[in-house]
Amino acid sequence: MTIPLGVYLHFPWCVSKCPYCDFNSHALRGPLPEQAYVDALCIDLRAQVERHAQFLGGRSVTSIFLGGGTPSLFSPTAIGRVLQALRDELPIAASAEITLEANPGTIERGRFAEYAAAGVNRVSVGAQTFDASRLRALGRVHSPAETASALAELHAAGVDNFNIDLMYGLPGQGVAEALADVQAALSFSPAQISHYHLTLEPGTPFAAQPPPALPDEDTTVEILAACLPALQAAGFERYEVSAYARSGRACAHNLLYWNFGDYLGLGAGAHGKLSGRDPASGEWRIVRTTQPRDPRRFQRDPRGALVQTDVAPAQRPFEFMLNALRLLDGFAAPQFELTTGLPWRTVWPTLERLSKRGLLTIEGERVRPTPSGLQYLNDLLVEFLPSESGT
Repeated sequence: MTIPLGVYLHFPWCVSKCPYCDFNSHALRGPLPEQAYVDALCIDLRAQVERHAQFLGGRSVTSIFLGGGTPSLFSPTAIGRVLQALRDELPIAASAEITLEANPGTIERGRFAEYAAAGVNRVSVGAQTFDASRLRALGRVHSPAETASALAELHAAGVDNFNIDLMYGLPGQGVAEALADVQAALSFSPAQISHYHLTLEPGTPFAAQPPPALPDEDTTVEILAACLPALQAAGFERYEVSAYARSGRACAHNLLYWNFGDYLGLGAGAHGKLSGRDPASGEWRIVRTTQPRDPRRFQRDPRGALVQTDVAPAQRPFEFMLNALRLLDGFAAPQFELTTGLPWRTVWPTLERLSKRGLLTIEGERVRPTPSGLQYLNDLLVEFLPSESGT
């Protein structure tokens, strides 16, 4: 068994900054520095491949994700140049999933076909809602008509592997309105739908001043209870807390994250995770990498700005569970040992205790969260935090 390897590339600019967003995104002021930023990405790639050769170990890349921000602000030529640089530096599996995030309103006619020609084979469209008034309440700059146009462009380009992002728990939204969004998304025949709750993230304008008429918790529970069977009836399986897909069409890159796989993180504010046995000490290491959030600082020194830290053994169970227990199918014992470098006995007593509380099921080597475990996931995860003594 080999730990899968992916690549995440961050494109930090948006037309405007949404008031709920805590991602590393920056409103575009002036012309997009497309060539300079792609130059910096290529330098970052070459430097990290050289620096982390011992962790990469010749593994083929199984997924590539171009996220943001708004990567679709960049031209197909720029995206093609980035993907070619990846092919030049790393072995890319023939079946690799290559995702581009796109916001409606940033897609010119014919662009999806050009992105596909450059190598993109999956697109994630940030619709959020098909209701014009709620798009305005969210600070989105596109309209429902622009979403419909972008999705029609995908079909015209022959791209059938695409995801639609939907939020629920929006201002003034009830069960009927949330179901209407789901049905609108289903009408475009996506391969996946991400259906997630609007959260008021610390440090965002929405956290400082919440929008009026947010639905209460009882309403959002009712929304989820109504939308889940509607998605299932349309042939979508819930495979993660907020992710739904047609059979066999789950997002490979997201599964890589949730299965505690490895990935290079390239670009301003990008995070990476790599693991392997240290050739000098023989110890299993997991390293986290981070690039500075400021695009200008990243562009000035993409090679020297990278920060690398080791994940201590005591922290690894929590980091693993933070990802793996979001999956409805959970994880198996060999996967925990392979990716953390720790023996199964490290977490077995905690797993047994949580099973007795009805938050997990344990069947042989397979551990899965129960419906209660998913509902109270944060309470479940706290049990894996390292103690003050570090054990």
